[in-house]
Amino acid sequence: MAKEMKTYRGYKIKFYARSFDLRLYELSRSFYEELGYPCVRLTDQTADGYFYTMLRDTDCDIAINVDEDCFLADADALRTVVDAVIDGGLANAGCPDGGGNCPRHGNPVVTNPFFNVFNLKLIREKFSADAVRTYDYDADKARLMAEYPKERLETDYSFDNTKYVEPYYRFFLWLAGNFRTLYLASGFHADGITTQLYAPDGRLLCAHSWFARFYSTPTWIARSFQRAVGIQQDRINALIDEVYAMRGMRRRPETALATMRYTLDKMVRWSIKVPQRVAHWPQKLKKRLSGKDRWSL
Repeated sequence: MAKEMKTYRGYKIKFYARSFDLRLYELSRSFYEELGYPCVRLTDQTADGYFYTMLRDTDCDIAINVDEDCFLADADALRTVVDAVIDGGLANAGCPDGGGNCPRHGNPVVTNPFFNVFNLKLIREKFSADAVRTYDYDADKARLMAEYPKERLETDYSFDNTKYVEPYYRFFLWLAGNFRTLYLASGFHADGITTQLYAPDGRLLCAHSWFARFYSTPTWIARSFQRAVGIQQDRINALIDEVYAMRGMRRRPETALATMRYTLDKMVRWSIKVPQRVAHWPQKLKKRLSGKDRWSL
């Protein structure tokens, strides 16, 4: 007989992480697995496809989406965010992609998916791929601007930005237009890169390091993709150690067997990712040359 899933206030909860680096995923997971909810590692998923993977999982009512380079600083603060989503009848809680203290200047209506609390049970009431694809943001823009919490507009942003550089924009615009979102406050870490996200009561909720793709990538490879960016492992490890200290936890030593697992997993991830990227090049070039909407699902 299947083991009954642990619930919170009658809601079935799962953690999800879109992951490329198994080592980083396991380090991040160590901060929330103690809560006893299932932790799902999503690999080889597109930048918007993993939202639809969550929505198809009917064994989950509340999805806590945590990037593998996002580290939970306070488990009790997380509960206050989940409570706010449930009590407020909200569909989403997260960090604005523009206007906040993260290195982005996009549309503040969109939340950056390094951390989200999604009320999937509520979202499923209206969700369909067609609804997302045909959503008319311009029809709702004035209302969304008027309702937006002005205290979250601290830095550069644009409500006119509907495409930016990420394929998940259309999903989040549809989400904001059809449901209410809790936009969380953010700030910069002392390292000048990491985004710190805060719960509604002001407690530090989590820290998102950014540049996870360069966590264990040699500098010469990293710089071929993004100039002036090298290997990020020392900075991210320092952040992880800092969060361990906050949580009163100790980082387990890495065994030789674990190192081997991480290396083999990365080889598998690269063997899948590179062909995926190359296969999409003709389609991306065709859309760019034709001027067609790159955000169609």
